[in-house]
Amino acid sequence: MTMIEAIQNAHDLAMGADPRVVIMGQDVGYFGGVFRCTAGLQKKYGRTRCFDAPISESGIVGAAIGMAAYGLKPCVEIQFADYMYPAYDQIVSEAARLRYRSAGEYTCPLVIRMPTGGGIYGAQTHSQSPEALFTHVSGLKTVIPSTPADAKGLLLAAIDDPDPVIFLEPKRLYNGPFDGHHDRPVTSWKKHDGGEVPEEDYRIPLGQAAVRREGSALSIVTYGTMVHVCLAAVEEAGVDAEVIDLRTLLPLDRPTVMQSVQKTGRCIVAHEATLTCGFGAELTALIQKACFYHLEAPVERVAGWDTPYPHASEWDYFPGPQRVIDAINRVMEA
Repeated sequence: MTMIEAIQNAHDLAMGADPRVVIMGQDVGYFGGVFRCTAGLQKKYGRTRCFDAPISESGIVGAAIGMAAYGLKPCVEIQFADYMYPAYDQIVSEAARLRYRSAGEYTCPLVIRMPTGGGIYGAQTHSQSPEALFTHVSGLKTVIPSTPADAKGLLLAAIDDPDPVIFLEPKRLYNGPFDGHHDRPVTSWKKHDGGEVPEEDYRIPLGQAAVRREGSALSIVTYGTMVHVCLAAVEEAGVDAEVIDLRTLLPLDRPTVMQSVQKTGRCIVAHEATLTCGFGAELTALIQKACFYHLEAPVERVAGWDTPYPHASEWDYFPGPQRVIDAINRVMEA
């Protein structure tokens, strides 16, 4: 399956197993979503289970919070992560705090799906990576898959979760697998065969990272599209690096990260989002504190530029393999 197909399959399984699961958002019904992640679900389950909403992100999320408080399990699609800002107050002030402000009387089993990152020349309003805006908020969980199999298992786990989950889907991986070797869009937006995805219903626990490559020379901690870029960079550099795919940013799998860095003594943190105050800054601070006496070199960060998202130079903005290789060389030579 592609990641799109895996997400659609996860929705299908969840809706078939639990009548409380509903899908809402812009164009998710008859049209099946702008990226087709909900294709066929309205026809199969009806308009009361999968339905379109007005172009009002604040209204969509606000209504979903009420539905969740009253016992449903809504899955909301925001067409692009860039569109979530009108709903940010609902997410932060209502969804994230409902369990706490009601002393546990109410929970908010809500999933908010958003395509994130660049890769389609969508410019500043269709290409942002806002994960740090959610990881800063207590009460939210934040998930970013890097493979179709993970997307399915993590989404099913998110739907089961009694608290709100932000589910960010890297657009460059939708029709993957993405070839991380390229610094230019060679095949990243064409349809591929995807990856192996089990047909059955399964869960990947939130807060459990995956070691995509074992190594002893240095640790690379990353997530989403950058997992594939980092694997490509390691292959090109010929270094014995361990590549960790966080999968869930919050809750963070701290033991896997810290054990790896304590073993290797060197670390690179990589993400597509802007460098300053990105999630990599928090990772770097945690690693510096927990692994200080094991580190042989400063922790390196590889990230996007500190600029408004460029349009014409999108693929220069992305941290490609060469920028990761440059960081590898700096860390290994320190």
